[in-house]
Amino acid sequence: MDWKGKGESGRRGALAVEESLEELAELAASAGAEVVDRMVQAREAPKAATLVGPGKVEELAAAASGGAADLVVFDHDLTPTQQRNLEKAIDAKIVDRTQLILDIFASRARTREGRLQVELAQLNYLLPRLAGRGTAMSRLGGGIGTRGPGETQLETDRRRIARRIQRIQRELESVRAGRALHRRRRTAVPLATLALAGYTNAGKSTLFNRLTQAGVLTDARMFATLDPTVRPLVLPSRRRVLLSDTVGFIRNLPTTLVKAFRATLEEVTEAALLLHVVDSASPAAAEHVDHVLKVLAEIGAAEIPQILVMNKSDRFSPDTGVDAAALRRRLLGDAAAQTPAVAISALNGAGIDELLATIDRALLLDPIVRAKFRLPAGDGATLAMLHAFGRVSELRYFGEECEVVAEVPESVRRRLNALKENPQ
Repeated sequence: MDWKGKGESGRRGALAVEESLEELAELAASAGAEVVDRMVQAREAPKAATLVGPGKVEELAAAASGGAADLVVFDHDLTPTQQRNLEKAIDAKIVDRTQLILDIFASRARTREGRLQVELAQLNYLLPRLAGRGTAMSRLGGGIGTRGPGETQLETDRRRIARRIQRIQRELESVRAGRALHRRRRTAVPLATLALAGYTNAGKSTLFNRLTQAGVLTDARMFATLDPTVRPLVLPSRRRVLLSDTVGFIRNLPTTLVKAFRATLEEVTEAALLLHVVDSASPAAAEHVDHVLKVLAEIGAAEIPQILVMNKSDRFSPDTGVDAAALRRRLLGDAAAQTPAVAISALNGAGIDELLATIDRALLLDPIVRAKFRLPAGDGATLAMLHAFGRVSELRYFGEECEVVAEVPESVRRRLNALKENPQ
């Protein structure tokens, strides 16, 4: 079930409401619920006490009772008062969109970092909602020898939660410090980091597996992949980069989650290039792109160069094909001219070679240079390095020396020149 305020008018507004409701149903199914009914109410403004009108509250109560539903999910954030009033009127548990997403995140987090981030978001959500959660929260906490009634259980719970939040924040700061240390180590050997970003269920993990053979879980359920994964990737130019798979975004992503997952999202903000993956076969692809761009702006990643990866091209009709240029204009609007785009299918591998070549062209860190090297004829180690990290186009021997012309990353050229100037 869902309520959606009337923010737009006409067919476009109705379509947006239906898409949001369908997404809420997918979220509920991902959390393990079975959807038995859906409702929409259009109002000029939400009702302060119950969000929806009194008539709709009665209708929800009758539907929940008649359909034997024990859970009602609102596609709108509820205030503590609204949630409490609705639970009194409807004989079912009431949750809002944020609670539902937090529940999914809690069930999907596998690493210690992920679990800490989810717990932090849950506690920040719970803290303002402690008041009025039953008589258990109003018991007196004072004892013999105290003056007055003492502090209430509510105050005790608030202080305990606040202390736990502080502990988690300190632990996550240590996680951030550890990530920063890993990044500094990576920059010692200049490996660019690419980050996959995109709407949830756009196929990021399938693409990640296609590019790196990582074996990351792929699932049609939303937020199937929560914890970030980093794997090496070799580009056609022989440059080695690191590819990071991150959590998917979603419309109205709760602010508490954005803040809690700051440590994970730093993998996005520190990337040299973003691969913005979009389900190009979805009717809501343009809206999904807008939502992702908004979240990227929120976390300070809007200025990072992007490649629009238009995934799931295998779902297009074979006789029409995919017009990448038209699709890019539709998805990006005015920004299309500055953003390269590639149509691919992570499922069957179509377009992957073009994507890798586009990454090679767009990646500014450690550019490919054409260089000439003079080596001792017996220096097999350096020659092997040139073959491993670059493309050797010419190789000529002159007595006890050989001359090699190759296209190599700038870092390799600098490293070999340094060895030549300072032989061990």
